[in-house]
Amino acid sequence: MQPFSLLLDTLTTTPSRKGKLSLLVDYFCASPDPDRGFALAALTDGLFPRLPLRRSLAVLLETRVDPVLYALSRDYVGDTAETVALMWPELKLRGEPPRLREVVAAFAKAQPTEVPAILGDFLDRLDVRGRWALLKLIGGAPRVGVSARLAKTALAEMSGHDVSDIEEIWHAIAPPYTDLFRWLEGEGPRPDAGGKPVFRPLMLAHAIEEQDWTTFEPGEFAAEWKWDGIRVQIAAHGEHVRIFSRTGDDISRSFPEIVTAFEGLDVLLDGELLVARRGIVAPFNDLQQRLNRKAVTGRMLKDHPAHVRLYDLLIDGSEDLRPLSFRERRVRLEDWHEGKRPPLSDISPLVPFATREELDTLWADARDTGIEGLMLKRWTSPYLSGRPRGHWFKWKRAALTLDCVLMYAQRGSGKRSSYYSDYTFGVWRSIEEPQSETSPRGDVYPGHELVPVGKAYSGFTDAELTEIDRFVRNHTTEQFGPVRAVEPRLVLEVAFDAIFRSPRHKSGLAMRFPRIHRIRWDKPAREADTIEAARNLMETPRTDQISGAN
Repeated sequence: MQPFSLLLDTLTTTPSRKGKLSLLVDYFCASPDPDRGFALAALTDGLFPRLPLRRSLAVLLETRVDPVLYALSRDYVGDTAETVALMWPELKLRGEPPRLREVVAAFAKAQPTEVPAILGDFLDRLDVRGRWALLKLIGGAPRVGVSARLAKTALAEMSGHDVSDIEEIWHAIAPPYTDLFRWLEGEGPRPDAGGKPVFRPLMLAHAIEEQDWTTFEPGEFAAEWKWDGIRVQIAAHGEHVRIFSRTGDDISRSFPEIVTAFEGLDVLLDGELLVARRGIVAPFNDLQQRLNRKAVTGRMLKDHPAHVRLYDLLIDGSEDLRPLSFRERRVRLEDWHEGKRPPLSDISPLVPFATREELDTLWADARDTGIEGLMLKRWTSPYLSGRPRGHWFKWKRAALTLDCVLMYAQRGSGKRSSYYSDYTFGVWRSIEEPQSETSPRGDVYPGHELVPVGKAYSGFTDAELTEIDRFVRNHTTEQFGPVRAVEPRLVLEVAFDAIFRSPRHKSGLAMRFPRIHRIRWDKPAREADTIEAARNLMETPRTDQISGAN
């Protein structure tokens, strides 16, 4: 555990991407198998997604740490692993620290009731840094500033292979990745992903910028609607069908009807997963009811029917179509779909346009049709992994904004653990009866109450964070653990992509992708927006624009 602990600790204090890459390369080169493979898994996919960590720590801490002191410390530090590592009682005779492989093997075969004892033994044998790293490891989210892509880039640097080659086989291999490291070091063959329903790296688009329009030629690009779902890849090989999210997570279990629809095929498809009723795409909130579900009920299948809108055909049988142009792949996709006709699917229609002015009009009307915007794809583009410049562009519709009032603030995590950086905000709703003393209204706007519509933790600078944090501390009315209720006096202009009905908030509404656009220190709270204004921004899809090609 000691080399792995040092790696995690050093990564947290190394801000530059180049510095992190160097640390990862050095670790992968110096560490033996299978330890380096388990470390790679921890930094990318996680190793122990189902361990009862919170419950186990609660059992262990009962006899080792004063509960009040722990609660106060956890609230201040903002990170469970760091708090436990620092407060865990030191033993004079700890014994030898465990190796990473020993930790993985012990937890891999442990029953849930055995986890507390195993965890306690390992914590007793480690120092502060080791305890922190252990808890990060089994918690499944190290959060040390290393993405899966960065870890794979480090593998590419240490071996001289292209990162796209590593991503091509990534979902055909498993921890501790011994065969991967043998190939990277020239001691074994390249792991084979052929004939398996595995994820391949997606081609992504750039947000179009003003400079891109200077060389834009309408005849060189195809246009498609940008649908309000999630990007997926359908990998089918006979009876084996898997649905992958854009990050390569297998979400097949949440959408069994889509799995059934593509059984018996041998294909790799790129598309958008939606909820659709009678050909009409439902708001994204409907799709959220299906995401990350371990079990899907019959009622859920009926109320939130899944549908795949196809964009691209990547592999057809044994033929890899990705080197072909988008124009050629589009023809192949249409022919394939016409011949196979898998249920619960259609093809995303092309949007005809001849001039930039026509395209501007289509984009301007996107919000009225309930669509996120436009995708612009160069006809000659092969299907390239990553985000190659100049090939695909996304032109999202302009953001909506509302002036909201800050209601609650919560401590952040990591480097923000000492700041109140997560903000819940609301809009005004008129009431007939006087409010209780605990209402977040006070005397700011008589006859009205605040109802929450969203939560955001981005969009502001470090300097603005310091100012808001000071406001929260000086205007707190109540505390609920790490959360503070504040006087309703600070107006935040919130930008968001859409607003929809949701039972999660008292307002009955929720924003999609909210972020703080401006802090309105100058605006009185009673002049913030109302729930009527929020409802007026809700979208009603038009049937003549939403249906795809069949």
